[in-house]
Formats: sequence, structure tokens, C-alpha cells
Amino acid sequence: MNMTRRSFLAGSTAFGGLALVSSAEVCTGGAPAPSTCCGKNKSRSLYNGIEVGCITYSYRSMRQKNAEDIVKYAVEDGLGTLELKGEVVDEYLKREGARDMGRLPALRKMFDDAGVSIHIVKYGGIGGKNVKEDEYRMAVAKALGAKCITREVPKVAEYETIGRRCAALADKHGVFIAFHNHMQIDALTYDGPLLGYSPNLRINFDIGHYVAATTDDAKRFIDPLAFIEKYHEKIFSIHLKDRTTKANGSKNLEFGKGDTPLAKLFPFLQRKGWPFYCDIELEYKIPNGSDAVKEVARCNAFCRKAAGC
Repeated sequence: MNMTRRSFLAGSTAFGGLALVSSAEVCTGGAPAPSTCCGKNKSRSLYNGIEVGCITYSYRSMRQKNAEDIVKYAVEDGLGTLELKGEVVDEYLKREGARDMGRLPALRKMFDDAGVSIHIVKYGGIGGKNVKEDEYRMAVAKALGAKCITREVPKVAEYETIGRRCAALADKHGVFIAFHNHMQIDALTYDGPLLGYSPNLRINFDIGHYVAATTDDAKRFIDPLAFIEKYHEKIFSIHLKDRTTKANGSKNLEFGKGDTPLAKLFPFLQRKGWPFYCDIELEYKIPNGSDAVKEVARCNAFCRKAAGC
């Protein structure tokens, strides 16, 4: 099944029901939020049309990080949606050395009951040689209600091989596969063939990593908001972190302290009417006396303010 840009944004089955909302709608379903920020029966972290979540990698430093813990952390942080690392699912399903697929409904119910949806499952190796494993990954994503699986941008030499495999999987199962960048991409990367094998191949744009790779080469590096403008029809989600440019050391800093235009991102997306999922990825050094849960909450508060709430 090929999903067009129109159905991707307009249909509830294509984008989890996310839509721009009016200030008159009421926020329900969990942590308190002003009525101007959330749509009725929508996520607790839908801020003036932009839904903020986090990738559960952000909680990696916590001592306890199984599925039950992740649910608790998300609710504590005021988040209504997640990019769930596949390892969390794999561990939950494990029984006597095997994966019990019959436990998937209970896993989804646990998240649903807490008011936390899963829009992405992260399986970095999808599109590899293990066909059986990839079918399992797709089954997991669909059972959990995820609309997308993310993986890393492959090496250039593997673009065609990985691209064709991912395209076949995405088309077969009706689930997007989005490529996540570190510092290996520039403004020309997606002009190449990688996304061309299927309209169901998308971009998971890490705006912070892109900024960290930025040099003064104007052809290879345009403003990150201009990058989003250029590729907006192919972007599924955006990873949020605040990094400095290469000239400033490519540092990971607390939100609002780096060179990444996070405060400008939300008004920009709102003006354009592009309701991409925006997922916090906590990578800066956690201050003494704090922990990952507290810091994700701080990042969420920054995003909420930037979104006008």
C-alpha cells in the first residue's frame, strides 16, 4: 500500500489522528495542559498542533527501563506519544528464550491505558538480510499502532540494497520506514536515490545532528529550517536536541543553549501547517542531582513554551 502525502497528513489511519487544533478545544487525558494547547481526546503533549514525544533512548541512563518503567516515565514527563526502541518490546515479549507474540496486545493496552501512543518503533537494522526478523519487526509495529519504523541512514554504497529492501517492506505492510541521520547527511543527501524506491520511505530528521555537522559550505549545508522546507513532503518526524555547529565544537547542550533553532522550529511548523512528530532525544550531560526523567521533563517544558503554550 502506497501512502500519499495527502493521506499521510489528512487521514487518521495515516498519521495517528494528528491534526491542527483550534484554541477552543479542550485538553484531556493525563497531565494538565492549557485548553489552548491540546485537542479534545488528543495527546497530553499536543501543543498548538505539534505533538511532542521522545525516543525512549533518552531514558537509557535510568537503572530501571523495561516497558512498565518507560510508561511511567512518559506519563511523569507529560508525554502522550513515544518513539519506542525495539529492544524494549523484545525484552517484554521474551519468555524462556523465545518471543511470545501473544503478549503484544497486553503491551499495547498498557501504553493505551496510560494515554501514551507509540507512533514509531525504532529497529535500526530493518532492511538487512534477515527477512524473518524484518517480518517480525513489521508485525510489532502494526500491533502497537505505530505508523513508522526508523533506522539509520545506510552507507552510500548500500543505498540501493537497503533502499529496495525497505521499500518492499514498507509497501507490503503499509508502514513507513524513515531514515535517521547522525552527522553524515547534508542538504543534498536526499536528492539522491535513497528515498526514490518507494513513496513510503521517509526522513526522521535529527535537526541537532544536522547542525553539528554544519560547515560554511553553502551548497552542502543550508539553514535547518530551510532543510525542512525543502524535504517537508518526505519528513515523518524530527528528533530534537540542541547541538552547536562544527565550528563551535559540535557540542550537545541543554535546550536553548546551543546553535540549533529549536525555539524557532515550533512557530515555523505551525505557520506552515506541518504537524510532524517532534521527539526529544536526550543526549546532553545530565546535571548533578538530576536524572533522565527530570531532564526530559525540562526539555518538554522548553518545547511547550516554544509552541506557544
